[in-house]
Amino acid sequence: MTKSTAEIRNSFFEYFQSHNHQLVSSSSLVPHDDPTLLFTNAGMNQFKDVFLGSDKRSYTRAVSSQRCVRAGGKHNDLENVGYTARHHTFFEMLGNFSFGDYFKNEAIRFAWDFLTQNLGLPEEKLLVTVYSEDDEAFDIWNKEIGVPAEKIIRISTSDNFWSMGDTGPCGPCSEIFYDHGAHIWGGPPGSPEEDGDRFIEIWNLVFMQFNRQADGTMEPLPKPSIDTGMGLERISAILQNVHSNYEIDIFQNLIADAARIVGVSDLEDKSLRVIADHIRSCGFLICDGVMPSNEGRGYVLRRIIRRAVRHGNKLGAKDVFFYKLVASLVAQMGEAYPELKEQQAVVEKVLKLEEEQFSRTLDRGMNILNDAIAQLQGDTLAGDVAFKLYDTYGFPLDLTNDVLREKSLKVDEAGFEAAMAEQQKRSQQASNFGADYNNMLKSEQISDFTGYEQEQGSAKVVELFKDGQAVQSLNAGDEGVVILDQTPFYAESGGQVGDTGYLKVANGQFVVADTIKLGKAVAHKGKAESALSVNDTVTTEIDAERRQQIKLNHSATHLLHAALRTILGSHVNQKGSLVEADKLRFDFSHLEAVSKAQLREIETMVNQQVRANNSLQTKLMELEEAKASGAMALFGEKYDEKVRVVSMGDFSVELCGGTHVERTGDIGLFKITSEGGIAAGVRRIEAITGAAALAYTQSAIEAVSTIADKLKTDPNKVTDRIDAITQQQKSLEKEVAQLKQKLASQAGNDLISKIVEIKSTKVLVSELEGVEPKALRGMVDDLKNQIGSGIIFLAVKSDDKVNLIAGVTKDLTNQVKAGELVNFVAQQVGGKGGGRPDMAQAGGTQPENLSVGLKSISTWLEDKL
Repeated sequence: MTKSTAEIRNSFFEYFQSHNHQLVSSSSLVPHDDPTLLFTNAGMNQFKDVFLGSDKRSYTRAVSSQRCVRAGGKHNDLENVGYTARHHTFFEMLGNFSFGDYFKNEAIRFAWDFLTQNLGLPEEKLLVTVYSEDDEAFDIWNKEIGVPAEKIIRISTSDNFWSMGDTGPCGPCSEIFYDHGAHIWGGPPGSPEEDGDRFIEIWNLVFMQFNRQADGTMEPLPKPSIDTGMGLERISAILQNVHSNYEIDIFQNLIADAARIVGVSDLEDKSLRVIADHIRSCGFLICDGVMPSNEGRGYVLRRIIRRAVRHGNKLGAKDVFFYKLVASLVAQMGEAYPELKEQQAVVEKVLKLEEEQFSRTLDRGMNILNDAIAQLQGDTLAGDVAFKLYDTYGFPLDLTNDVLREKSLKVDEAGFEAAMAEQQKRSQQASNFGADYNNMLKSEQISDFTGYEQEQGSAKVVELFKDGQAVQSLNAGDEGVVILDQTPFYAESGGQVGDTGYLKVANGQFVVADTIKLGKAVAHKGKAESALSVNDTVTTEIDAERRQQIKLNHSATHLLHAALRTILGSHVNQKGSLVEADKLRFDFSHLEAVSKAQLREIETMVNQQVRANNSLQTKLMELEEAKASGAMALFGEKYDEKVRVVSMGDFSVELCGGTHVERTGDIGLFKITSEGGIAAGVRRIEAITGAAALAYTQSAIEAVSTIADKLKTDPNKVTDRIDAITQQQKSLEKEVAQLKQKLASQAGNDLISKIVEIKSTKVLVSELEGVEPKALRGMVDDLKNQIGSGIIFLAVKSDDKVNLIAGVTKDLTNQVKAGELVNFVAQQVGGKGGGRPDMAQAGGTQPENLSVGLKSISTWLEDKL
């Protein structure tokens, strides 16, 4: 019987669990502990530190299905999606792992047994590769498993030798290939036709057995390990008797739903493949906290969304459609990944907003691109055109390439990059992946943290640094870093700032200004007020009052997080936090401003938990056990296998290594001070607790009381009084405006008597007093209507400036231009102006010259008329 993709995934889990492998959940698509990696792109990513020996787990065997994205950085399959049978932006990697437990023999036996016995693949359809020098693997396959020698191919290239980097763990690989049959073009691996589709790699077994040194030396690892990876989509295609991954059940259902939503019937259209692939990567990226933006991971997500939208547009979609596929994605994968269903509404909202934004410029951009293609003299689009599409219409370069590729054209990418470089650095350039950390202090020491129970104690100095270099002693006045064997000082981590305080010795002290982590060591940064040497014994004493204030804010942060998820929805995830002594800051995923009513509800809920005075409980648990119990793991945080679970009643349960109050009542009072957006889909709340919250509240009450006194009303009726005064002010302003208009009209009527004639043309020149400058235009229009034909020039001056306006009836604009007239006078009063031939205004800064300027108008007009 043909197995569904879900059944294959479960079969893999069950098989390896029956062989004592720990089932480990897929990690986030956003690597929280590897700044060099844009997205999780392999099953071993979450076990990297285990292989390196810096992380210990309670198990030595693991099995997982890791969700992966390859759509940016070194691993980018985006432009191939839709054109090949097996390229995806999102895929699942099945893997089994051994951390110093079993090695080649067992790994090979497990793989062969699972494929041939559990899944029932015919042995004659399989062939394998080994690294050319790996005789051990060859013999296992040939002599123990029984694979014929002619079906074991030795490969000498890096394709069959894996390494984590230029140095570190590495070792040979053995790959398992499936033969789709002679009716499909292609040759076995290592042959000239290996790029064909006949022989498809389905499983890669990595034998980590060496540690490569900087000089290239290969030292055997004391505990060789196993890392494997089998693409779920590829093995599903084989077991479902189809050749393309896009023909498996998950994709066929997504493609059918996409066709229905867009309104097409040809299920073989490549654009439907693109859309079906892209909804998977977009859905899971948003679930893991990535939001569309113009930089880093957010920009990759934006590129994928816009490529999908363009393909929908190509199919004839008339309205936003992409977000409607989320329900289909949940139906296909929600059981395996419950977070997809939990955040369905958020994913839909993000995709809809992004599609609506892009749809406003898509048609215009496509028209420009199509026009440019029609005028091409050759096969290459100019780089500056591609850049205009990117910069003005939001077309990522790969989207333009996608359109051109369909027409066998290409873009001048060098010209595009040159156009990019010509303008100032843009915000959408990728963030600092691969940042250089080589200049940071490094310590191999391990400090025992005693700060959960103690605020002071005794410790030994085990390492000192000055000016970035290890030293044996610090002199009085030196700034430096002190490493102790044990310390109550909390090192900055998880948003909580480091402790301050003192390291005391017999004749003085070291003043600790900050505390940070250096690997597993706690580093006390500060200034020595007396000499301090390695091996000295010190008395450690944190600033207890400051620590207590930090505790209040940290515990309040947990309550705030829980309240946000309760009131705004489970899509809320922490995006960052800062816990200081005087305030807390909490960043979280949410697509719109939090209303005043919601903020009040959140604040009320947190204070209800404060008044409940629940005791704070902490418990050490296995990471997987803690997650299974419902403890919330914070987004982007790296956890050890043993984690500290912090509970406040049944309201808040989180994984946290920070310091906290003993009871929620210790917080005293919680007060939100601000809420606002800081990035696309990310909001920030700032708040205060305890004495700071009380002082803030008292100050606000005093301010209201002062206002009430000035308004001569009760503090509880201040808003009513302000509303009344505001309404009264509006009425008075309206009356004043009407009076000014009357005065201006009356002034205009009075001016008629000042009209003179110059060469039979009516001319009115006057300096006005008590008239608002903004009333001048209306006065000129009224005067022009009254005189029928003529020229008007009015001026208003104050202490340091002058306002001028000239009006010419249309029958005279061939002879006299209002702009020329007003500028003639403006130049005499230190200004300039302009406007239409029949109306022009100007300003000046030399009102003392106005009288002379006005007198010169008659002479100027005599020359023009």
